Amino acid sequence: MDTEKDGLSRRGLLKGAGKFAAGAVMAAGAIGFLSESEAKAVKEQKWPWPYVKLDPAKTAEVAYNEWYRLYCGGAVISSVFGQLRDKVGEPYTTFPIDAFIFLEGGVSGWGTICGSNAGANIVTNLIIGPRLSESDDGMLMGSEMMQWYSDASMPVYLPKDPKCKAEIIKTTSDSPLCHISVGKWMKASGKGLKSPERRDRCARVTASVAYHLVELLNAWKDGKYETAGEIPSECGITAQHNCTDCHGDNVPPIPPATTPLTSSAK
Repeated sequence: MDTEKDGLSRRGLLKGAGKFAAGAVMAAGAIGFLSESEAKAVKEQKWPWPYVKLDPAKTAEVAYNEWYRLYCGGAVISSVFGQLRDKVGEPYTTFPIDAFIFLEGGVSGWGTICGSNAGANIVTNLIIGPRLSESDDGMLMGSEMMQWYSDASMPVYLPKDPKCKAEIIKTTSDSPLCHISVGKWMKASGKGLKSPERRDRCARVTASVAYHLVELLNAWKDGKYETAGEIPSECGITAQHNCTDCHGDNVPPIPPATTPLTSSAK
């Protein structure tokens, strides 16, 4: 299609696409996908989103049980946003929680970042938003959650009514990555990926993440939060610091630092 010949510019097409998208939202409301009030709520959403304090133990139980439906990332999001739907309403009511099932298994089963870490970062960045100060930075709280996950002896949280009654041993991943975290646990426990013990271990890890996430969010809401989050890429490359877990002795060299990637310089 020759857009210039037809009297259309690329900018005009983009503007038209934007108008079409906005119209589609309203049209969806008209034909039944969204009600008129829901369509209006989507249009008026502002970021960051409102937060009211939650009970960490209740949140963890929700996350544990939701793991068996949405797995790690979706369960963390559901445990927080599901409660906020009842306590706050919009914008949580129309947020598509179930869409984040793709975070399972380190994002679509690829073993990259543990879905519970990804889910926690989605929550912190929507609730806290961009950097306003050291204590008001969703990215730094997300980074703190990933460091905590890496350092903690997991799983921390013991569910009230475990679906798997066997003893679940604890391991320290020293990494926010799914395949490292799960792999170290499987080696230590001798249990396979599809075993009930491994599945329940990941459900408990997810609950542990949800519990600590709400602890931090509650402290932030009270004005008592001081971040321990850091941006690892400030060392010169976007990476965690224990590279040898994956690379052995063959660690790629770090190029000369240019502008460090931080929350305020993205």
